[in-house]
Amino acid sequence: MSTPSIPAHANPKYIEIQGVEQTFRTAKGSFPALRDIDLTIAKGEFVALIGHSGCGKSTLLNLIAGLTEPTRGTLICANREIKGPGPERAVVFQNHSLLPWLTCFENVYLAVERVFGAGDKSTGAAAENKAQLKARTDAALALVGLTAAAQKRPGEISGGMKQRVGIARALSMEPKVLLMDEPFGALDALTRAKLQDELLAIVQKTQSTVVMVTHDVDEAVLLSDKIVMLTNGPGATIGEVLAVDLPHPRNRVQLADDPRYLQYRKAVIDFLYTRHARSEVAA
Repeated sequence: MSTPSIPAHANPKYIEIQGVEQTFRTAKGSFPALRDIDLTIAKGEFVALIGHSGCGKSTLLNLIAGLTEPTRGTLICANREIKGPGPERAVVFQNHSLLPWLTCFENVYLAVERVFGAGDKSTGAAAENKAQLKARTDAALALVGLTAAAQKRPGEISGGMKQRVGIARALSMEPKVLLMDEPFGALDALTRAKLQDELLAIVQKTQSTVVMVTHDVDEAVLLSDKIVMLTNGPGATIGEVLAVDLPHPRNRVQLADDPRYLQYRKAVIDFLYTRHARSEVAA
């Protein structure tokens, strides 16, 4: 299958990863997690990172988030080197990490207050008042369909709703980049499908740049503009980058019989299970 050209975007190098390596010190010595990572992500692109367990997908996501620093190489976002976490890059983890004693509204409000409540000296933005912060929080919850659950606590809502709160919290900060580490991995199939569809609609509306870690081939093809396939670790690197040239908005039912969708799916499966199969011993 020939790889189609990547769709044109306003900034083809919004995120740049240049010669990145990551080595961890362990009790057994140095562990090379990633090597020779070179990747560019355009503004507004949805990129999936896929590969077998232990291939460094989450490590790469954490590097983009600024949660860890690379052993070697450089990461750039919007022409600025990534030196640590920042509100322009929001992260959604598989574990929603909500504070159980706070309501859904309060969990989102905390993030809003932190980003917009103190102002920004670098841009000259003034601190927002409580009414403005509340409006931002309400808008974020409405975006994920949780207005009615705003005053409920995490223990009173389903797993899928908790993940929606996590997404709302991330979106409330108006990030330039949304980073997602298997956000639907712990959910049942029906809830997962529903949230995938909702995420597609949200990204279409916000035009966010998204980098998402996943183990699910169908999820990667359905959601992504580009699929980055990593080789097995240790010393994992990018084995192949596949551009997914499917029109937006996407409909999972219609795509199920689309020959292009099936080709992309086959290409990813071939990479993962034929050319880079992982043995049970290695796993």
